[in-house]
Amino acid sequence: MNFDQLGLIAPIARAVRQKGYAKPSPIQAKCIPVVLNGKDLMASAQTGTGKTAAFVLPILQLLSEGPRPSPKHIHALIVTPTRELAAQVQTNIVEYSAHLQLSNLVVFGGVNIRPQIRQLQRGVDILVATPGRLLDLQSQGAIHLDAVQILVLDEADRMLDMGFIHDIRRIQKLLPKQKQSLLFSATFSKEIRQLAKTMLQQPSEVDVAPRNSTVKTVRQRIHPVDKGRKPALLEYLIKENHWHQVLVFSRTKHGANKLVKLLLQANIRAVAIHGNKSQAARTRALADFKAGKVDVMVATDIAARGIDIAELPHVVNFDLPNVPEDYVHRIGRTGRAGAAGEAVSLVCADEIKQLRDIERVIHASLTREEIAGFEPQHVLPTSKQLAKSTQHKPGGDNVARMNRQRKNKTQRKRSARNRKPNAA
Repeated sequence: MNFDQLGLIAPIARAVRQKGYAKPSPIQAKCIPVVLNGKDLMASAQTGTGKTAAFVLPILQLLSEGPRPSPKHIHALIVTPTRELAAQVQTNIVEYSAHLQLSNLVVFGGVNIRPQIRQLQRGVDILVATPGRLLDLQSQGAIHLDAVQILVLDEADRMLDMGFIHDIRRIQKLLPKQKQSLLFSATFSKEIRQLAKTMLQQPSEVDVAPRNSTVKTVRQRIHPVDKGRKPALLEYLIKENHWHQVLVFSRTKHGANKLVKLLLQANIRAVAIHGNKSQAARTRALADFKAGKVDVMVATDIAARGIDIAELPHVVNFDLPNVPEDYVHRIGRTGRAGAAGEAVSLVCADEIKQLRDIERVIHASLTREEIAGFEPQHVLPTSKQLAKSTQHKPGGDNVARMNRQRKNKTQRKRSARNRKPNAA
């Protein structure tokens, strides 16, 4: 099947071909006909599956057949959880609408609101927005939402995780009841289904992303290491393997800043991206990373959502995520479109619980590889040992015993190296 067979008009099919796409992805093949038929849609798809085109292409076609919006009004509203995702969606809209006379605009916080207000004065066919800035614009009278024909909630699960549910409810009340609604989420959780009931009418359901599945083209492995030696091990891996374009995940903003400082001191070009950075700084950091001006980008989970980097070869979990499903999202940023990728996790003994939860979620045991010179003093148990240690009280006895054995073994090695030969 090609894009022409999906019923797309010639200008859109031409733009798709110019992007180098010949065949639609599974999510596109299933969603585009549904949206073109005007039906509500609930779709589950991971990042990197082509889901943006799955709703952008048919929306462009539906709007191309109608009149221009009146001042301060919009016809299609796409709501995203983060600035980066909003900017990425708008970039795709610009590319796919290259041969159409449709206007688009992206609005989000962290930048001056005045230029956005001026652009909305004329009316916009498609508006991409984050919830907070959209409500700010509406409260200032810069935009009216009563003419919206199509609503898209992109990465709805992440919006709920980030606490946007109240903003979403407020936005819903401002929209007309008669409209086409599309909801995209990585999972069909109980909370997502409850949200869908309030905004979708007899929706078609598409699920092309089995929950918690990891990409087969991604090589996954763990390097056990003591917590304090993680920065040194990361530096070693980058230099030893000549890594470039490495996306490193940190659990906290402070941790991301601290790690970047250490990498820069080691003459590794690195930059941090997280919520405390200004939008200009985040945009510049991502642009420099994509252009190869920096080799390492250290990001928090929320800041990394929506970042689309083609052929990203390396993802490193400097800290394991507290939510095991986030591990799947993280490593899904490499190994896209059939390309090979690798996901490396630096795991210390303090992260035993997170590791156990991740392996349960992905239904697999992650390969452990100790790096010479970085062997941990505090041993990281195997999956079988973890399972056994949780079956007995007290739960940490087995782990403590293994750590004592490891420490004694290391001390014996050091003593042997330092022992001088006896005199003849």
